[in-house]
Amino acid sequence: MTVPVYYVGVDVGTGSARAALVDQKGAILGLAEKPISLGELKENYITQSSTEIWDAICYCVKATIAESKVDPSSILGIGIDATCSLVSIKESDDSPMGVGPDFTDNLQNIILWMDHRAEEEVAMINQTGDVSLKYVGGGFSIEMEIVKMTWLKNHMPKGADGESTFSDCKFYDLGDYLTHKATGEETRSFCSCVCKQGMVPQGISSDRNGWSKEFLSRIGVPELAEDNFRRLGGLPGVTGKYTTTGETVGPLTAAAAKELGLTTKCYVGSGVIDAYAGWIGTVACNTEVPIPSLQLQDQNKEGIAKANGRLAAIAGTSTCHICLDEKAIFVPGVWGPYRDVIGKGFWCAEGGQSCTGALLAHVLTSHPAYNKLVEAAKNAGVSKFDYLNRRLQELKGARGERSIISLGKNLFFYGDFHGNRSPIADPHMKASIIGQSMDVSLDSLAIEYLGACEFIAQQTRQIVERMEESGYKIQAIYMSGGQCRNELLMRLLADCTNMPIVTPKYIDASVVFGAAMLGAVAAEDALIDQGERKKTSESVSDRLWRIMCELSASGKVVFPRSDSEPDRKLLSVKYKIFLDQIRTQQEYRKMVANTEDAISNYLKI
Repeated sequence: MTVPVYYVGVDVGTGSARAALVDQKGAILGLAEKPISLGELKENYITQSSTEIWDAICYCVKATIAESKVDPSSILGIGIDATCSLVSIKESDDSPMGVGPDFTDNLQNIILWMDHRAEEEVAMINQTGDVSLKYVGGGFSIEMEIVKMTWLKNHMPKGADGESTFSDCKFYDLGDYLTHKATGEETRSFCSCVCKQGMVPQGISSDRNGWSKEFLSRIGVPELAEDNFRRLGGLPGVTGKYTTTGETVGPLTAAAAKELGLTTKCYVGSGVIDAYAGWIGTVACNTEVPIPSLQLQDQNKEGIAKANGRLAAIAGTSTCHICLDEKAIFVPGVWGPYRDVIGKGFWCAEGGQSCTGALLAHVLTSHPAYNKLVEAAKNAGVSKFDYLNRRLQELKGARGERSIISLGKNLFFYGDFHGNRSPIADPHMKASIIGQSMDVSLDSLAIEYLGACEFIAQQTRQIVERMEESGYKIQAIYMSGGQCRNELLMRLLADCTNMPIVTPKYIDASVVFGAAMLGAVAAEDALIDQGERKKTSESVSDRLWRIMCELSASGKVVFPRSDSEPDRKLLSVKYKIFLDQIRTQQEYRKMVANTEDAISNYLKI
């Protein structure tokens, strides 16, 4: 009789840590979540604690084991994903190093991904003309980790010895740090280093061997190049070990195993950024109704190449859009192409919206009718979004409108409240809403919410079009996250993008489920090392795809309506208005900037 094997996935999001315990059929047997706090002592300075996060992970893993009643000794693999946040650690003793604005608080040692303090640094880096800019969509984002490291170099205080505390820092992406904490290894992932820290993988550029001494010197952090880039993880293949998704780092240390409630028989998979775990957890699922273009592709591709053209949209506070291809495709304003982050030799592009779930929350909570909405939804026994969707259906009849979409035909909502990640790549973009009245009723909130949903869908179309214009052939969009429950938003996404929208079985757990798949890969290596399984010639990438297919359940699909459908025609013309709102805002800012420059020059005379 074969002894059952189980896997754990760990997902660290912006506001909570989660763990899921999964069996060999892909069923989630245990799921736990624990909130984690954010520090914001100053606007745009957003921090977290790696100590608090590790404690939350340990709580969640133990809770899933207790819920599932699984023997910990049969859990042979764990995978970890986390937000792309920067962790600062003292190299001298491996303890947390504070990242400000209160540098005396060493427990606050993470600069969160959405921290926007480094405006001057990102502008400086993007003016260098370095080859690495080519592989991040033409320019680094203020949310990327190399930008945050440069800010720390410029602002960290001196210690008691008169040296800057920066000189004792080593840096990790959060997922890599948690893997380090679990295994004791200094292994880093290509996923974090290539996507967020400025690494260009070996063999891509003749002047690069992974990290670049010249680039680091040019941006003012030459210390990070010392001793073969020791504080970044080392020189690839020489002093540093770097893994791609689907590889294994090693077994848990005795200390980590005890804290997690596991054993040292449990192996740890290469960590990934949370959005990439969402890609892993969604794009291999079949659909109840087949998608013809994907059926054709599956007949002509092998292994992980079958995922080409499956765009994963991982939606939460923000949304990331990830697509895989066998060749390097450069998309202006879209991060990448990144090689080796998912599958050796494959390339990824990563688009994104900085504010989607957060946008919907902001629209609701900032409206004067929000308290009425909370009460009405509670009385109806439904979520706030379901209540608004029902109210829009009622308004359609009451106002004699053709459809719900036509209720918002004269509201032009552009929702980049937190800047633009893709495809404009402009952190200075802001929201603009045309067509509001003085109505502050619950009905006006419903219409404004409709406008926000439409904005999310139209901006997704903009990202998809930019990717396709550059050479991607996108066949379907695989959604994950709680937004999948919003039927109105899924319909808008399908109709705006003219793409099938696939939603997975585990809507709320797709990301942590993807992390568990990485645990399943690690478990196979554990069984090989323990003599329970034979090693095969299967490639790392194809093994990952096999496991993704084995564990993924069927999903549902929303197909776009015909081009001749009235709502499609309305959304198409409103897309033109959406693009005009972007151009107009940029032109207005330029006009004001030119005037301010002229005033400054006049005052200097």
